[in-house]
Amino acid sequence: MGMKVVALAGGIGAARFLGGLVRAVEPADLTVVANTADDIRLHGLHVSPDLDTITYTLGGGVNTEQGWGRADESLAVATELAERYGQPAWFTLGDRDIATHLLRTRVLAEGGTLTQATAEIAAAWRLPFRLLPMSDDLVTTRIVTADGRDLGFQQWWVGERAGPDVAEVRFAGAATATPAPGVLGAIAGADAVVLCPSNPVVSIGPILAVPGVEATLRHAPVVGISPIVGGKVVRGMADRLLPAAGSKVSAAAVAERYAGFLDAWVLDDVDAGEVAAVERLGVRAVTTDTIMRTPQVAAAVARTALDLLTLVVST
Repeated sequence: MGMKVVALAGGIGAARFLGGLVRAVEPADLTVVANTADDIRLHGLHVSPDLDTITYTLGGGVNTEQGWGRADESLAVATELAERYGQPAWFTLGDRDIATHLLRTRVLAEGGTLTQATAEIAAAWRLPFRLLPMSDDLVTTRIVTADGRDLGFQQWWVGERAGPDVAEVRFAGAATATPAPGVLGAIAGADAVVLCPSNPVVSIGPILAVPGVEATLRHAPVVGISPIVGGKVVRGMADRLLPAAGSKVSAAAVAERYAGFLDAWVLDDVDAGEVAAVERLGVRAVTTDTIMRTPQVAAAVARTALDLLTLVVST
């Protein structure tokens, strides 16, 4: 029997890392728990950006240049909605992408759960691992701007291009949500839980906000990969959100956010000077090249993380 691994994931960085993780472990022994607080309803359709980015990337259908959306995409429906019907065009859905959202919305409309819709989509893409949403309940990331507005995450990130300064990030609905079926059991039974190099505030943060998840992680072996390299984000907007969440923009500061349950932390080589600060948290740390230019590099990062965690657990 292989190593049972659970990955907490959200965003493009996570999807690229997972492309390496499935090379480092037996995919059948992997469960991926994805953030769904970025979900949005558009034109009556339930859109799950993080679930879809993971599905398209690992299923071989992602637009590799942008890291999200479908390859060979067309925009006939989006163009017709905007030009003929005057519908808002700030969040564009491609024609191939719409098929995924139609299926998900149909399952939900017929009384199914997000877990069931995700399983149906994952099967169609022949994903070799189990993909779970963090919850079947609605949890929504809200961005409170410095000028006092309360925006949905996609409205802030896509609609306003992350322009407004952020005063607060909150997860509406999280306090009353329950983990999706299988999430807590997978974590409790895992030989390794991996925190993907995802945005710690709005990708990993919502998963941890679902009651029961963090408490279960405290009894599991956990390793994470820093999404911050040399004091900067590799991509995304974590540098805009970490200060609003009370953290510095550094690899050590992100480790500190997870210190209550984190056993091991992988930093980029350029952050070797932060290893001591991480280890003062009681977390073992190691450095490597974490810029995942290829699936082979991502696989090497995954093996480094799992080897470090195995060493920590055995000592």
